[in-house]
Amino acid sequence: MLLAVATRLETAAMTRRSLLEAARALLDAGGPDAVTLREVGARTGVSRSAPYRHFVNKETLLTVLATNALSELGEELERLAAGEDSPALSLRAALLSLVAVGRTRPHLYRLMFTTPTGDPAAAAAAVRAAEHTHDLFLDMVGRIVGRERARHYGALLLACAHGMSGLESSGHLVWDKWQTNAEQLIDSVIALLPTEK
Repeated sequence: MLLAVATRLETAAMTRRSLLEAARALLDAGGPDAVTLREVGARTGVSRSAPYRHFVNKETLLTVLATNALSELGEELERLAAGEDSPALSLRAALLSLVAVGRTRPHLYRLMFTTPTGDPAAAAAAVRAAEHTHDLFLDMVGRIVGRERARHYGALLLACAHGMSGLESSGHLVWDKWQTNAEQLIDSVIALLPTEK
């Protein structure tokens, strides 16, 4: 009996992972409008009702995708913070990780900065993942500017990285026009940060 329950749970987990992979592919290819529970199910090869057993609606599915991305970014920040690089190099890598999501997965990037909707439990999980990643980021900033000033400079850095991602995705941050790129701009902003006294 326990083996049968374990097998059902494993099968359900595999199905959920497959649904999320299909949703990620649809999101990357066509944005949120391309993601429907029917199409996700069809690409996964499950019954029409299977996606609805895992996700209340499309909004919940999109929220789960954003939550996973925020959690992955948080894991990357934890890895960077625990590394042997200087605080400035760790912060640079963290900001470039965020810019990389904007470059490679622009629809997912926008979802990460959208208020979560859908199932309240999924929305709450997204908020927790965002808060955790936010706290990790502020800790990295605080190692340079001090804890008291971390929020101010964290907002500045995030606004800069977000702006760079937006300019890149719209085709306005190009070398021929500005003779610089996001990496150099991030270096410049970090170099301007005051250090903790």
